[in-house]
Amino acid sequence: MPELAFFSGTMDCGKSTLALQIQHNRSARGLSGMIFTRNDRAGEGRLSSRLGLVTDAVEADEGFDFHAHLVKHLTAGGRVDYVIADEAQFLSPAQVDQLARVVDDLGIDVYAFGITTDFRTRLFPGSQRLIELADRVEVLQVEALCWCGARATHNARTVGGRMVVEGAQVVVGDVGTRGEVGYEVLCRRHHRRRLTAAAAGAGALSPDVLPADGVPPQLGTARA
Repeated sequence: MPELAFFSGTMDCGKSTLALQIQHNRSARGLSGMIFTRNDRAGEGRLSSRLGLVTDAVEADEGFDFHAHLVKHLTAGGRVDYVIADEAQFLSPAQVDQLARVVDDLGIDVYAFGITTDFRTRLFPGSQRLIELADRVEVLQVEALCWCGARATHNARTVGGRMVVEGAQVVVGDVGTRGEVGYEVLCRRHHRRRLTAAAAGAGALSPDVLPADGVPPQLGTARA
């Protein structure tokens, strides 16, 4: 039976990497998929992983209708065996309902990937609706780590390395960004204390790390 599956977690836990792996595995078996995303750091119409993997995708903006788009594609003779929707936290509840209709009415598997909560620990509307509707919800097992070494469970927005708790829910950034706005994953204790790595003056968890100039460019610029 087709299903709506939601894979969730914090930033930096490999959601986009898993999305690309699912796409690779299914396409290698001759299945045809359609990939959607929104606000990927690699640019419009791109799905990228921090490991350097990237593929083309359909940009699903605020007015996009998943069900109508797929019906049009199928009516024109196209084939779709599965759908991947990355950055699903940015979708509206109505768009998540459309994905559920794709599963129920068109018989197509939908795999959605997204962050569960925002920098204020509040559920994203898209993620909330996916939790309400999904046939299966999975928390990714690749654990992101707080600067203290504990499991990271919360996403923090930073400005100049300092955590902020006010502002628009959606501001595109990346983990480890050194610019004006960035994001950092923290354990609950340090999120509650608003204590980022910069604020704590924390160093690397291990002294045996590659220098920044030793990291291949493609690994330093992509995102998961």
